[in-house]
Amino acid sequence: MDHSTPEALERIRQQFESAPYPRIPLDKSPKDEKTLDSFYTDSLVTPYYLRHQRVIDTAGITILDAGCGSGYKCLSLAEANPGAKIVGVDISAESVKMARQRLDHHNIPNAEFHTLLIEDLPQLGMKFDYINCDEVLYLLPDPLAGLQALKSVLKPHGIIRGNLHSSLQRSTYYRAQNVFRLMGFLDDAPGEMEVEAVREIMGAIDDQVDLKAKTWPKQFDSADHGSEAIMMNHLLLGDKGYTIPEMFQMLEQTELEFISMLRWRQWELTTLFKNPDDLPAFLAFNLPELPTELQLHLFELLHPVHRLLDFWCGHPDQGSPFVPLNAWTVEEWGTALIHLHPLLCKPAIRDELVKCISEHTAFNFSRYFTLPSITPITVESTIAAGLLPLWDGPQSIDTLVNHWLQIRPTDPLTLKPISQTQAFQHVKDLLTKLEVFLFLLIEQPG
Repeated sequence: MDHSTPEALERIRQQFESAPYPRIPLDKSPKDEKTLDSFYTDSLVTPYYLRHQRVIDTAGITILDAGCGSGYKCLSLAEANPGAKIVGVDISAESVKMARQRLDHHNIPNAEFHTLLIEDLPQLGMKFDYINCDEVLYLLPDPLAGLQALKSVLKPHGIIRGNLHSSLQRSTYYRAQNVFRLMGFLDDAPGEMEVEAVREIMGAIDDQVDLKAKTWPKQFDSADHGSEAIMMNHLLLGDKGYTIPEMFQMLEQTELEFISMLRWRQWELTTLFKNPDDLPAFLAFNLPELPTELQLHLFELLHPVHRLLDFWCGHPDQGSPFVPLNAWTVEEWGTALIHLHPLLCKPAIRDELVKCISEHTAFNFSRYFTLPSITPITVESTIAAGLLPLWDGPQSIDTLVNHWLQIRPTDPLTLKPISQTQAFQHVKDLLTKLEVFLFLLIEQPG
């Protein structure tokens, strides 16, 4: 099927008119999820710090959810960015109606919605600090035109979150779509009748057949499970896949600058080796010098496990130099301001830390954010106690050092008093460890 024709776009619109996505009940909230992962990536604080090494106040910013669907992401963006105005647009009027109902239900007043093509965004006459375009670009007839439209309404220091389907990871689903396209199921916007036909056909195929083994969980056999997943995978109109080089080419053609992958720690090439600290000589010498694009491409060729090529980008040459903490001078540390990631600044999380301290158990930071780390990030309770002042607000390192000296005035091995210099080093090491995962955000004044 030619994805670029107006007829193809209309079929995509019809699919989401009949089945707004995602099919999440209006009363469900992302606050009910077990972790803060969705908020972590939906908060402008996260990519803004990655680009500028500064902490942004989200009060008063304007956020666009381009392709907002039924509005669950709009709700998450509103909760993750306190004080922000949310603007949602979608090609489907039925989806927009549901999104508006969802935010009204959750008492989010500062939001507005429009039935609009992404390519027509300039008609709104608005500029945005953050643009979320999640699970949309790979469906557009012309993703380049879509990205260009997003760029045209982005403020100079604004950030875009976009993503593309991985052609490598989703290759079997594209085969499935071709199977059902040959059967005529994608000639028009598919509905429940086509979903049930797919369920019947896949159920009849032998379990050892490659396509079924790779795309058909057993629970899909039941009419009570999997209908939305079937629609969004086996019967998804307009679905196209891309590689990392194609993603970077698209950014170059639209003159947008790559900032980071959303799950950047999960794209680190060295994690694919048995012993990352003892790589073969050729790799140890060459990997650190490889451009980011090439490192990411090697990762997807070796281990195509990510369904989405999920990235942040922005206008070129607008980022600030990001200086690793291990390169900071003592004077720079002395003037720094240390923040908890705003999403961690909750009384319930502080109470959990206090409980760990009283029970002498390790405090697990990655219990709240699982995305930025490969393995759990825990801190021994008496050491984590040194961070308690951060729940009262941002602190200087001197404040944290003085607090540390009250908690650990003597060396547990020598029983000699710990000097100011020693305490400074202990606190600096702890802050550096946690900043890597953005549990802590550390900025220079000005």
